[in-house]
Amino acid sequence: MRIFFAIFLIAVFSFGTTYVFPWWSIAIVCSIVSIILRISTGKAFWVGFLGIFVFWLSLAVFRDLANNHILSNRMAQLFHLPFSAFFLVVSAIVGGLVGGISAWAGSELRLLLNR
Repeated sequence: MRIFFAIFLIAVFSFGTTYVFPWWSIAIVCSIVSIILRISTGKAFWVGFLGIFVFWLSLAVFRDLANNHILSNRMAQLFHLPFSAFFLVVSAIVGGLVGGISAWAGSELRLLLNR
């Protein structure tokens, strides 16, 4: 249950911080959540990955629907992707990797400081 709570916290706090701070503030959110909730290093990557993946994908879909798929269609043409939704998933995976690595680093930092 704590894992789902951590994923939810990461998604919600990332949503709040990206309106005030730059995009990379999601890494700080993932690290802090994994430190505070004492998530093990094995699970920390997946918690950060899923939290940011869900956040980034939902934000991308919301903004893509608002502009009638203009940007995603052009980016799909630029990268020779078969359809624009594929670009949204690829960008969410990249964001998920940033979140996963930073949550893992936060968990490792907690272990280092506890020694």
